[in-house]
Amino acid sequence: MAEHLTIQGETKEEKYQTLLPQAQALVQYEDDQIAALANLAAALHSSFDWLWTGFYLVKDTQLVLGPFQGPIACTRIPHGKGVCGSAWAQNRTLIVPDVDAFPGHIACSSSARSEIVVPVRNAAGAVVAVLDVDSAQLDQFDSTDAQYLEAICQALQHLF
Repeated sequence: MAEHLTIQGETKEEKYQTLLPQAQALVQYEDDQIAALANLAAALHSSFDWLWTGFYLVKDTQLVLGPFQGPIACTRIPHGKGVCGSAWAQNRTLIVPDVDAFPGHIACSSSARSEIVVPVRNAAGAVVAVLDVDSAQLDQFDSTDAQYLEAICQALQHLF
């Protein structure tokens, strides 16, 4: 297994294009959920200038904190609450340019200004986790992030 990533490119899309196959390879043959999620969180976090990168796992009626990189985070998030719980309930990626403008936003870190949350689905299409990424900058995330992060999350399907 590689001990480092090679991220190249000047634009966000070019960086994702070099990251995507490496991220997929990182989890492809790993069957331990925590190990795969931990390495993927580290790979994503080290590739971009994000405040927080990590996973919340569906446990009954709430999301429970999983592997992450960044400052201490909220431990549990109810279904349908905040950006993470809403992405889970709606089974879709949510991009929030300004978290202060999101109704019911859960402020796990006062430094977070924008956020993207991507559902992780099992083979049946049910949401089993979410990838949560926070930025200290407003309007950090866009459709390019959604496209590539969704592709990365799809590579996790075999773990659930």
